[in-house]
Amino acid sequence: MRHLFCLFWFVLSTCGMAIAQTPDRTVAGRVTSQTGEGLPGVNVVIKGTQKGTTTDANGRYSLTGVPAGATLTFSSIGFASQEVAVGNRSTIDLSLSSDERSLSEVVVVGYGTQRKIETTGSIASVKAADIVQTPVANVAQGLQARVSGIQINQNSGAPGGNISVRIRGTNSINGTSEPLYIVDGIQISNGGGINDVSPLSTINPNDIESVEVLKDASATAIYGSRAANGVILITTKRGKAGITRVTYDGYYGTQQVNRKLPVLNASEFAQLENEVFRNNFYQNPSSLGEGVNWQNLIFREAPIQNHQLSINGGSEKTQLAVSANYFDQQGIVINSGFKRYSVRVNLDHRISERVKMGASILGSYSVSKNVPYGTQNLGDADVVTSSILGAAVGAPPTLQPYRPDGSIFPFGEQANGQYREVANPLGLAAISNQIAIRRTLANFYGEASLLKGLTYRASFNVDLDNRLRDVYSPRSIVSRNDLNDNSGSGSKTNESNTVLLHESIMTYATALAAQHSLKITGVFATQSNLYDQNVINANGFPNDATANEALQLALNRTVSSFRSKERLDSYLGRINYGFKDRYFLDLTARVDGSSKFGANNKYGFFPAVSGGWRIIEEPFLKGIDWLTDLKLRASWGITGNAGGISPYRSLATVSASGSDYQFNHVYQTGINPSGIANPDLRWERSIQTNIGLDLSLFNNRLSLVMDVYNKDTRDLLYVKGLPLSSGYGSIVGNFARLQNQGIELATNARLLQGAVRWDVSANATINRNKIVDLDGGVTRERFVTTYSVLSVGQPLGMFKTYVFDGINQTGETILPGYDGRLGGHKIRDINGDGTINSADQIFTGNPNPTFIFGFSTNLAYKNFDFSAFLSGTQGNSIFNQARFAFETPLGQRNLLKGVVNRWSPTNPNNEYASAAQGSRLPVSDRFVEDGSYLRCKNITLGYTLPKFKGIERVRVYASANNLFTITNYTGFDPEVNTFAGNNTVIGVDNLVYPPARSFLGGLQVTF
Repeated sequence: MRHLFCLFWFVLSTCGMAIAQTPDRTVAGRVTSQTGEGLPGVNVVIKGTQKGTTTDANGRYSLTGVPAGATLTFSSIGFASQEVAVGNRSTIDLSLSSDERSLSEVVVVGYGTQRKIETTGSIASVKAADIVQTPVANVAQGLQARVSGIQINQNSGAPGGNISVRIRGTNSINGTSEPLYIVDGIQISNGGGINDVSPLSTINPNDIESVEVLKDASATAIYGSRAANGVILITTKRGKAGITRVTYDGYYGTQQVNRKLPVLNASEFAQLENEVFRNNFYQNPSSLGEGVNWQNLIFREAPIQNHQLSINGGSEKTQLAVSANYFDQQGIVINSGFKRYSVRVNLDHRISERVKMGASILGSYSVSKNVPYGTQNLGDADVVTSSILGAAVGAPPTLQPYRPDGSIFPFGEQANGQYREVANPLGLAAISNQIAIRRTLANFYGEASLLKGLTYRASFNVDLDNRLRDVYSPRSIVSRNDLNDNSGSGSKTNESNTVLLHESIMTYATALAAQHSLKITGVFATQSNLYDQNVINANGFPNDATANEALQLALNRTVSSFRSKERLDSYLGRINYGFKDRYFLDLTARVDGSSKFGANNKYGFFPAVSGGWRIIEEPFLKGIDWLTDLKLRASWGITGNAGGISPYRSLATVSASGSDYQFNHVYQTGINPSGIANPDLRWERSIQTNIGLDLSLFNNRLSLVMDVYNKDTRDLLYVKGLPLSSGYGSIVGNFARLQNQGIELATNARLLQGAVRWDVSANATINRNKIVDLDGGVTRERFVTTYSVLSVGQPLGMFKTYVFDGINQTGETILPGYDGRLGGHKIRDINGDGTINSADQIFTGNPNPTFIFGFSTNLAYKNFDFSAFLSGTQGNSIFNQARFAFETPLGQRNLLKGVVNRWSPTNPNNEYASAAQGSRLPVSDRFVEDGSYLRCKNITLGYTLPKFKGIERVRVYASANNLFTITNYTGFDPEVNTFAGNNTVIGVDNLVYPPARSFLGGLQVTF
């Protein structure tokens, strides 16, 4: 790093000396919008001549050889032109006002910016106000249903919980399908399991200025091997020249669970137990009444609050933005919560007319307190012993939560130990599982205008992520009869991830004869990732006094460590050409070399081409006043996915066997081969075609964006089985192939623009996913769970089960081939062969939605403002694993309320099976439910107070979030995904932490 910084200062110093020797007289300045933002691509022309220039990405320009008395013309599509007499001035700054006839937005693209009318790829922008409209800890939560083509699932409603984001469908099988996030030039990847804290939760959403979602290959190919899953560009707020503003933004509210699952009360449970075990254990069930409601004990009303103080201002030479944030969200499940403390500093300083430098530094410290939930073990017993939600549903209501002294009462000490195998949910809540994260994101840059139109920018990015996970399961929650030398367990896990990235960006922009625009961008980038992990596990503590802070006191201890390192070198170029702001052509090419891939495929090439035709500029449309803008876009390109594998998978590897072997009465740890070499291992590649249409009507009062795409993802990393004679069970290679096709629609309408202002927007996405190949045609179908299957020609994660056909009634023939019984589930004989077997399993559900949608509206009158936001999915199925577990009447656990109507000789019910000890229900479509829903994500009512002396603006508001959900799903919540970012097991509900309904009040003050 020291050498890189020395090189950085050398380049800046050299540029400064060169500039100082430039003899030409110039007129220079900065062109901004009415909001103070620099405008790129503004034409600056000497009136009456063809001589001129264009502004750079920050709105600055420099024009040489300007004669005395000349007049400069400033023009840009979307803005009203201005003429300014030069006189004797050498610096001219001005602000252009918007022209309502044209699209005037400037969007961030890879390694630069563009006017929206120039974009030829599929790019969607989201305003900062929309992202923080709901109280979110994670920026991805704020994007949900805001952008067409992007599906966002809240894998866990836990504070700081993980998010799955899919842009234009799932693009991998064994690899990641998460997009690449770029925060002020710093690249971040999101992944992990259901109980992990999302890395995006360490970034304060209130610091964000704008978010751009790059969807097609033309927009994403500039990021090459990391762009197959799309790219999300996040730009934070920067300082603006002018009056220094101090802003406070805060809210406080309360949260509650949306719904609870109806279960048997104590009397009904006791009757069920007597039927199962036929021992009359409960002498008088009806006398037990309601009993203990365990869900009431684990759920709570929880506070949520957020406070931010920010300062923004500066001069023409130096701009500064500083903010400090505190976010605290307690969970609706006891002993869960998330806190974040963050500080951000963005600094820009202009050393001279041609040289500037700056920095963006974000530091955060967050603490996440977790409880066990959403177990991925699909055994029906595990859900009531490893998940606090499952334990609360299945805990016998006849037992007690606490001893007389107030301590947690283990179930093994109650009812003569009959319920030892069921966990007290309060005991699971007492298990400490905390993650403390220290995160630093830093970007340092220098930028110099070397020649007319030629700019060099060097950036140095650092991402430091240090995590400490503390886990302790106390002895006090273990039944006294079960205490042994292994009771009480704890661990400490230290993780450190260091990412260093350097980018050198050269940009040349010019205008030719006031009709042609040309911009050439070249980039060299090199990135290294270093990951370290150290783990200490211990069990057998003498007591709970020190928890896991004195692991040396434990009887048994194990240690492990791990380190990995990877590097990525990239070379890329892009050419943007425009003619008369009517025709646009973009060419992009990138070469990436990664240390993770095989010796024969270290480098990958990722090209893209796109074009745009602004039909509105054609002469035959000039007389149509109601048509404001009409543009046709088309693109083709290839992007890659390097996140499909971890480092060293292309190499022959060895690992500890996991067992100790005894030689001469001495235990030795064995080492064995664990991975077979594959020198041909390479990138996953997505080949994508996109056709888009941008339409604006009635002076931009109504706009529509439509895209149709086809994405063919090849060389997918897949684990292929090997014959046992090879000595290995499998090999990772590029075998599989997927296809995603879809249509995206987004519309916006400004219905009223007078005293009452009203606008609405909506979007919808239809995506069709299909497996084209798994392993070169050898395997046509493979079950990944007892009900989730990968099948060629079908979407990912399809549910394949038996068909539920009621209850076996008295006198009916019970077909052989499954564990059928009188009063048990009946399975339909699909092929009619008189036997139930795998041939009777059919596709019974698709976890991929038919379409997803979002709708928002904003209404304002005088000082009042109102907004509402709705989202939903349609046509997706959910396998309700929890319902499967809690409709199985096998004894020793509580069940769902419907089981009170179970089959018996006197109640020939055709829906719920009869009680039977150790009974198991077949996996059928009874547990495949419709997961469609419509959710009111947010309703906000605000009022802006009249101005006070010394105070620029005061706004108060009240907000309701997750106010209601319309759905037929019977679980806690239809937005569920127990297996988090898994690409093959989708739409499974094994009792994940549900999202909360919240009500809050907020205050915004600007001084």
